[in-house]
Amino acid sequence: MANQKVVVIALSSMLLMAMVLGLVLTYAKNGSHEEITSSAGITTSTKAVEDICRPTDYKKTCMTTLSASAGNTTDPNELIKIAFNIAIKHVTEAMKKSVVLQKAETDPRTHAAYESCKELLEDSVDDLKESFDNFGIFDLAHIEDYVSDLKTWLSGALTFQQTCLDGFENTTGQAGENMKKVLKVSGELTRNGLAMIDEFSKTITHLNMTSLSGRRLLASEEMPAWVDEGKRRLLTASAPYPAFVVNKLDGTLKPNVVVAKDGSGNVKTITEALAKVPKKNKKPFVIFIKAGVYNEYIEVTKKMSNVVMLGEGSTKTRITGNKNFVDGTNTYKTATVVIQGRHFFARGIGFENSSGASKHQAVAIRVSADMAIFYKCAFDGYQDTLYVHSHRQYYRDCTISGTIDFIFGDAAAMFQNCTMVVRKPLENQGCMVTAQGRDDKRENTGLVLQKCSIVASPEFKSSSTPIEAYLGRPWKLYSRTIIVNSNIDGFIDPKGWSPWAGSFGLETSFYVEYGNTGEGAEQSKRVKWGGIKKINAQQLALFNAGRFITGNVWVKPTGLPYDSTI
Repeated sequence: MANQKVVVIALSSMLLMAMVLGLVLTYAKNGSHEEITSSAGITTSTKAVEDICRPTDYKKTCMTTLSASAGNTTDPNELIKIAFNIAIKHVTEAMKKSVVLQKAETDPRTHAAYESCKELLEDSVDDLKESFDNFGIFDLAHIEDYVSDLKTWLSGALTFQQTCLDGFENTTGQAGENMKKVLKVSGELTRNGLAMIDEFSKTITHLNMTSLSGRRLLASEEMPAWVDEGKRRLLTASAPYPAFVVNKLDGTLKPNVVVAKDGSGNVKTITEALAKVPKKNKKPFVIFIKAGVYNEYIEVTKKMSNVVMLGEGSTKTRITGNKNFVDGTNTYKTATVVIQGRHFFARGIGFENSSGASKHQAVAIRVSADMAIFYKCAFDGYQDTLYVHSHRQYYRDCTISGTIDFIFGDAAAMFQNCTMVVRKPLENQGCMVTAQGRDDKRENTGLVLQKCSIVASPEFKSSSTPIEAYLGRPWKLYSRTIIVNSNIDGFIDPKGWSPWAGSFGLETSFYVEYGNTGEGAEQSKRVKWGGIKKINAQQLALFNAGRFITGNVWVKPTGLPYDSTI
């Protein structure tokens, strides 16, 4: 099915005009897009800018930057696109300034933080461009999915900027403060963009235009190319998916490359296999990795889309590394495996950082890919094992082990039927299963653990000294984690959740426990923060896989085990 785009600029403009009713009336009266002065002495273009900026948190930045670039434009649709473009320009300029600052830096860790910033800000620009290119391209019958796409990219753009700043937390001097100043306006503009899209979605909902029908578009690529081109169907439960994904490699779709350490395949390393992925790949590129321990650092880059990695089991096919913070590598760069290419799929593979608890932050895998799926995989480490960095991700029947914040990041990540194993930390350390990094109240990100099990490892249980263990803590101000219909063993502290630093995030976070079982699920002694929420079944439905990660579009058609509802 060829990718097509239905451009309904006029319709989206009409809907957005509902946000500025006075402006609509002015159009009707004057019939012109020219600069018209109202009785109050305010031009229509100024009024349009004011109304677009009204829902934003940084109104002064919005008004100043947008007024300078809008000219006589009064179309809200165009004003929002102009706002996106301004943000792109500011992030690009910030990236250039970071390169200049890096050249004057002699401290190795600070120099590395600037280097990461360059990469991260490039990613931020890409997400902002995705928002710019696709605003106004949608199907009202599936407007919720369209808004999810936009919020995903804008949330990603913000996450990339924040991760850049996070890299300076353990550096000396003024580098971190300098970078905050450089990114101040960029961050405000990106947050303003989220606010505009949030208001946009509310406007369309209130207008109740969902009676219009049409085909759902997934922005630039519709859905993963894993599904056979001739049989692909959107939003259809019966959409076929190659059987190798669910079961074994049975000839339905043969691997493009076989990796084997003993030389029995096409190549001996995973890195060699990835080098064969065509740029801007649009078909499933299947890499079959035979059993073995692969000591290598691999990266599925943004240019490597639709990569499928199949192992022979998470305990047999293992990818391992040992980069860590103590030995001088910034947390972001410690990952053994990095996944950035859209529509990544992995089955039956173990991902590991073997550094050990004494090396502190040491990531096994960092995932920034949108619509990434992991099935029957294992993620093993200690502190910061699984970095669910950004965008939409789905984990099914996986095992994740670690000590401190071992599932962390700012993705919209859904875990179903997974097992979280808390390991024994260093002496005098406590354990936190999650540390979600939502930094803006309008981001569509969070962690959802559904039908999972939270258990302790044998060495944790046999410890001679008591170890405190918690479900999570608020890494960022609007940290959001939902644990539903899961089993929580009794080793979890009755308070349930741990502070990050003082009162930070305690009132603004969003933590929900719903329908859980096990000795650790008892909530009578939980902390009494404002961020501990009690919600009903209707509110909980907002966090099912079908809505939270739009999983019915890209997970359900795969044929994998999948629960679209809670």
